[in-house]
Amino acid sequence: MRENILHKAAEMFLSYGFKSVTMDDIATEMSVSKKTLYKYFSNKVELVEASVETVQETIDKAILDVKNKKFNAIEEEFAVKAIFKEMFKKAKNSPMFQLKKYYPETFQRLKEREVCVFEDCNLDNLINGKKQGLYREEINNKLIAKFYFTLIFEIFENESHGKNMQELMKLEYKVLEYHIRAIATPKGVKELEKQIELNFLLT
Repeated sequence: MRENILHKAAEMFLSYGFKSVTMDDIATEMSVSKKTLYKYFSNKVELVEASVETVQETIDKAILDVKNKKFNAIEEEFAVKAIFKEMFKKAKNSPMFQLKKYYPETFQRLKEREVCVFEDCNLDNLINGKKQGLYREEINNKLIAKFYFTLIFEIFENESHGKNMQELMKLEYKVLEYHIRAIATPKGVKELEKQIELNFLLT
C-alpha cells in the first residue's frame, strides 16, 4: 500500500502541483480513507519528500536505460529530454515552482542531488561526444557542464518565464539547442539539426 500511495501521490503532484494536491485529494483518488494515508505518512511534508525521492529514482533509472542504448551523444541528450517531456505531459503548471515556494528544504535537497546526477551524466556525454567527433576537443568539460546546469535550472526557478509547463519544456529544448550549438563540430551541428527535425515531428 505504501508504494501505491507514493506512486499515486507523485503522479498527482507532478500533474497538479505540490501545494494544490491535498491529502484528501489523494485519498479520494485512491478510494481509501485519509487515515490509511496517515498510517504510512505522518503528514503531507513527509509524503512530498518521499514522492520527490520516488520521482528522482524513476528519472535516474530512465536515464540509465537511455545510456545503455548507446545512442550518439546528441541523440542521447534528446532522449533524456524526452523522459522529462513524458513525465510532465499532463502538467499544466510547473510543480517545481510550488515545491520551491512551499517546500524549500525538499527543493534544496532535490537540487543538490540533481547537481551530482546532472554533472555525472553531462560529463559522460561530453566525453563521448568528443570521441564521436560531435563536440569540439578544446571545450572545458566541467565548465560547460556547469553552464548548462545553470541555464536549465534557471528556467524552473525564475517565475519570469511563466509557469505553464508545456511552454517551459519548449524553452528547455531551446536551451538544449543553444548548449549543443555552442560546443558542436560541423558534424555535431548536422546531427543536432537532424534531432531537432525528428523531435518537432514527434511533438
